Amino acid sequence: MDEIIRELPQRAREKHAENKKFFAKLKKRPPKNLDYTMQELHGQEFERTDCLSCANCCKTTGPLFTSTDVERIAKHFRMKPSQFIEEFLRVDEDNDYVLQSVPCTFLGADNYCSIYDVRPKACREFPHTDRKKIQQIANLTMKNVAICPAAFNIVEEMKKSIKF
Repeated sequence: MDEIIRELPQRAREKHAENKKFFAKLKKRPPKNLDYTMQELHGQEFERTDCLSCANCCKTTGPLFTSTDVERIAKHFRMKPSQFIEEFLRVDEDNDYVLQSVPCTFLGADNYCSIYDVRPKACREFPHTDRKKIQQIANLTMKNVAICPAAFNIVEEMKKSIKF
């Protein structure tokens, strides 16, 4: 897995123009069964992919924390939301709460998340490849293929199954 993760950014760069073109076509003419196809591809990929052997998302990027996430996680730690924010988060250039640093503070050496049951919505939904109307999040998906081997594989399978 380490080699796959090491090579992933380069592979994503090599596929960037092709992916950009594909998503542009997808935005213009999304197939009727796109949501179903994505659910299917996502499910198949995550039957093969073990996130615990990777955790690259947790090691390289920080999720966005909604106010609901902050309240839920603060409650888990028996803290006030303001204390949680002060200790773990910062405000980014988009005025969103994000982690103060990566890798994620809550990621253990064994790649397990210490707040898994109360983790942020962004973490629960990552890599967002089973979302409805995936054509609307093309830019996010193209970023995620450079981070997540599963997202990379799903997009490659999308291009094979959706013909224009």
